[in-house]
Amino acid sequence: MTDKTRDMLARLNAILDEEDLLDQAAHSVQFDMETLCPVKGMEQKGEVLSYLTNKIFLLRRLPEFLEAAAFLYDARDELDEFDRALVESIHRHEVRTRRITPEQDREFSRIESKAYADWLSAKKASDFSLFAPSLTAVRDTELTRIELMEEKSPVRYDNLLDLYERGMTSFVLDDVFGRCKERLVPLLKKISGSPKKIRSDFLSRRVGDGAQERMARYLLDTIGFDMSRGALSTTEHPFTDSLGPDDERVTTHYYPEMFTSSMYSVIHEGGHGLFDQNQPRESFAHHISGLKTMGQHESVSRFYENIIGRSEAFISLIFPKAAEIFPDALSDVTEREFYEAVNIVRPSLIRTEADEFTYTFHVIIRYEIEKAIVNGDVRIEDLPELWNSRYREYLGVSPEDDRTGVLQDVHWTSGFGYFPTYALGNMYNAMYAARMRREFDLDGAVAEGRFDVINGWMKENVWKKADILSPREWILDITGRELTPDDFLDYLEKKYTALYGI
Repeated sequence: MTDKTRDMLARLNAILDEEDLLDQAAHSVQFDMETLCPVKGMEQKGEVLSYLTNKIFLLRRLPEFLEAAAFLYDARDELDEFDRALVESIHRHEVRTRRITPEQDREFSRIESKAYADWLSAKKASDFSLFAPSLTAVRDTELTRIELMEEKSPVRYDNLLDLYERGMTSFVLDDVFGRCKERLVPLLKKISGSPKKIRSDFLSRRVGDGAQERMARYLLDTIGFDMSRGALSTTEHPFTDSLGPDDERVTTHYYPEMFTSSMYSVIHEGGHGLFDQNQPRESFAHHISGLKTMGQHESVSRFYENIIGRSEAFISLIFPKAAEIFPDALSDVTEREFYEAVNIVRPSLIRTEADEFTYTFHVIIRYEIEKAIVNGDVRIEDLPELWNSRYREYLGVSPEDDRTGVLQDVHWTSGFGYFPTYALGNMYNAMYAARMRREFDLDGAVAEGRFDVINGWMKENVWKKADILSPREWILDITGRELTPDDFLDYLEKKYTALYGI
């Protein structure tokens, strides 16, 4: 490395050190907005958030930052793999944002903060019309962002998809989702026609928040989440956020008559937390800890939630503790009945409460709708009707109100392109779970609570290179194969034909 390259790298890192401090402050405000902030304080907190994010934006507009970034991008072959990943990510960011003015950036942030507050109000009132103006503003903001990109795909939606899953296109998604529908639609009909009846009455028995929180903490501890470097809180829509290398925030929501909802949201969010807690320290030192894509992240959260969390081995491990914490709900329930209940296939309205099998349909519906929004194929005011019709078409159910329909998810308050990553995550994790099973007895390790073995394998094979490889390179590195939905579909077919005896 030349002296000039070393000097430029030091200059870049000094500015990024300051950005990290501002980013942690911004995440703290965002976390507050989504957990504790009163409704009437949202707008003011939104102003604070937009101020901080604008300061971050301005840092990346400093002449010395731009000069160093441009120089290092041209000299990237001199850099190690961590710094090369950093300067390549900065270059991608610059190509997308260079033509956005500071005033526009701050206005975009205001629009998203207002959209979040309006969404909360609209969901509470179950009235989409209260959110429609803000959603229209978010859509227009996204279209403006696309227009200002220096390099962009002619397919509008692909430019947004790429922000969440680098290199992914709607052409690929149309293919993999088409293959999912081909195999899952007829299988859903067989399951619906099966004479097997799964008992689930106990799932709606009332359980207090205190008991649910005790179970949540037990589950996080069981899967290996480090509470000395993490925290658990509640929110309207569960999420996980990393505020630093030793500050991982997991959230959940307690429903008195749906105690397993929190259990599985905690395992899901705990999976995200494990990913962040176990990434290499070099990722933080080189300012690349945020380069993991959402598909990569969702693969891990849904691996712990479903492949592990809904397995017979995991239910065997946790059932005694669940029966101890929820004695009134589970006093007359067997371990087998509990396993079957948490895997029951039941077409439903709420994505976050969907069973493992029908979940993919919820993602496909959102993908098709948000692609139509961005590509100008649907009017915002027509979204409730379109949403309801897709649910009738794919799942045979229809929302009775906007709260359980088009307003159920928070994601569109900050833009489009996120939803497909949930399904991509299922495909990725089924691929690496297949390799894991070839290398050791996964079910045996789960049943014995040996998450040190599981997390050790994940750390070495899944988490270690996620910040420095593109998703395509990453899944190839783990499995030696290109992305395919086949492993995921094979997994579902094997599991649910056995469960329902079809």
